[in-house]
Amino acid sequence: MAYKIDFNLLFNLVFMTTSTAPFLHRFEPVLQKELLAAAQKKTVEEGAVLIRPGQYLKAIPILVHGSIKILRTDAEGNELLLYYLDRGDTCAMSMSCYMGTSKSEILAVAETSSELLMIPLQQSEQWFTSYKSWRAFVLDSYHSRISEILETIDNIAFNNMDQRLEHYLNDKVQILKQQKVHTTHQEIAQELNTSRVVISRLLKKMEHLGKVKLHRNAIEVL
Repeated sequence: MAYKIDFNLLFNLVFMTTSTAPFLHRFEPVLQKELLAAAQKKTVEEGAVLIRPGQYLKAIPILVHGSIKILRTDAEGNELLLYYLDRGDTCAMSMSCYMGTSKSEILAVAETSSELLMIPLQQSEQWFTSYKSWRAFVLDSYHSRISEILETIDNIAFNNMDQRLEHYLNDKVQILKQQKVHTTHQEIAQELNTSRVVISRLLKKMEHLGKVKLHRNAIEVL
């Protein structure tokens, strides 16, 4: 008897089981199979916009590789960095848009080239009631993201701008896993919702204190 091989399915199974093994192991074997069958792999380049404010979402992104930054924007285009997504993370705010009944309120941008698994919202809702491990994953994601948002609020409310800048650079180093951060003073100012002049002055101060070394379009955290 001859069997027809689905090479696309075979590729997806090999890719997902090897690249996301730590992520998949938290789920029941039956759910692992359903997740592999339902998920679509998506690859994006650095700077690609994944989610825009006002967008209806059809799928939940789970990060396999890379990093994604989540920002809040206003009507005038000003931005504020809320938190980063790392491997195995998902954006809890996208889960609030179940069944396409509400719009996204965040901007999600690839901080680096990234690979994601896109889980259909309807499938995720079914798993929430059917599988304890998926329910725990969703609730843990909410808790983690809320904690990070509260940390951002505390940082804005209780820290001055030089402390916020130092925290920002340390987060970048942790996410990128390298000491040299390739960015501009203007980009930092935009994400911290301040002016380029302020950022440039504070970076010069940090360099004088031996905390950073400034390069053209890059900052080395010492």
